[in-house]
Amino acid sequence: MPKIQTMTQGRPLRLLIAFALPLMLGNIFQQLYTVVDTAIVGRGVGLDALAALGTVDWMNWMVLGIATGFTQGFSVRIAQKFGEGDWDGVRFVAGQSAVLSFGIALLCTALIQLGLPLFLVLLRIPQELRALASLYTRVLMAGFPLVVLYNYCSAILRGIGDGKTPLLAMIVAAFTNIILDGVTVFVLRWGIAGAAAATVFAQGVSAVVCILKIRRTPLLRFGKQQLRMDMEVCTGLVGLGAPISVKNILVALGGMTIQTIVNGFGTSFIAGFTATNKLYGVLETAALSYGYAVTTYVGQNYGAKQPERIRKGMRAATVLSLLTSVVIAAVMIVFGRPITMLFISADDPNLVAAAGDTAYLYLVFMSVSLPVLYVMYAYQAALQGMGRTVIPMFSGCVQLALRVGLALIVGWTGYEMGIFGAEVAAWYGAAVILVVSYFRCIRKAFPKDATAGHLNPAT
Repeated sequence: MPKIQTMTQGRPLRLLIAFALPLMLGNIFQQLYTVVDTAIVGRGVGLDALAALGTVDWMNWMVLGIATGFTQGFSVRIAQKFGEGDWDGVRFVAGQSAVLSFGIALLCTALIQLGLPLFLVLLRIPQELRALASLYTRVLMAGFPLVVLYNYCSAILRGIGDGKTPLLAMIVAAFTNIILDGVTVFVLRWGIAGAAAATVFAQGVSAVVCILKIRRTPLLRFGKQQLRMDMEVCTGLVGLGAPISVKNILVALGGMTIQTIVNGFGTSFIAGFTATNKLYGVLETAALSYGYAVTTYVGQNYGAKQPERIRKGMRAATVLSLLTSVVIAAVMIVFGRPITMLFISADDPNLVAAAGDTAYLYLVFMSVSLPVLYVMYAYQAALQGMGRTVIPMFSGCVQLALRVGLALIVGWTGYEMGIFGAEVAAWYGAAVILVVSYFRCIRKAFPKDATAGHLNPAT
């Protein structure tokens, strides 16, 4: 067996923590340079630049969500092949995934670059912010293939149980981005374009770190034969990844709808809303890491046909998610106001105060419901690990309906603070669907044998 961490043996809680911790630290560093980006733009360029960055946040997240959705699907198949002990299958899936990732990168880049003027109009971005928003997005999307490359590499590494290399990649990328942010914005005076360029370069560095690790891992080495497209395998990979991508698109569409309503509330509200949205990544950092760990854990044990280990792992993941979310929520409620003020700067103290009030109220609103978000991610990841990616897509439909419905009500009433409820309501709706679906799917996949009194894999 290759000297890679397997999650089909050992205590589930210890395995989940050991796998998630490096990913969590990596996500923290990733969020660190996202937060630094925002802080430098807000402080070094101005309130208008911060607001402009916020107006296109969800659109950029949607494109990223398409890429990460597919690569998560690829990771699921690799984890399942690993659990089965099919090493040739792991290499073949890695090669086919590389071909698909290349095509996805080109398609998404062309889509945004060509359609950006239309997207800016549809998002109702104020005219005074439109040039800045356009410049930031074009620079960011010029380097999007590098973002896809990193997500592909980290996904296949996670599939075989390697969570440490993505951590190293994010540490290197974080420090690279922070240094370049300071140089491009404060020294070279490139403004918002400099911040975007620094992010792109840092993502490229993180991809290189992962590539070097893959080249040193015999299990993941593939050649020309594995790069020749096999329609059956590629169709299966797309079938796994497409629903996750669609779910991400639906979540982003809901977010863009909310952003469209927010864009009509004035610069100070937009800036405050943007400041907290940047902290959203910090809030969900541990949830994402636990989610990746759960997907790999469930995927490997599903491939090895060990349902009791899946159940034990999910009980451990639920407790871990709830405890972590409560701690993070408490920290944000206590220290949230000074943290959000790091992003906000303007000549008018009244604008600063208004933006700060908006940011902190939104942060508290999300923090109170954070345990629901964490449970949602854990059970979504479990379903993906079992290959049931359509159910998370359906939960994305529910999230879209709740976000859009409440956002339209807020836009009609003009009650600005009501927009905060649209995001949180989507968490509750999705969590209910995902938890119920998990228990139904695990029973269906591994029904109890009434005569033998033990579990047999369903055929």
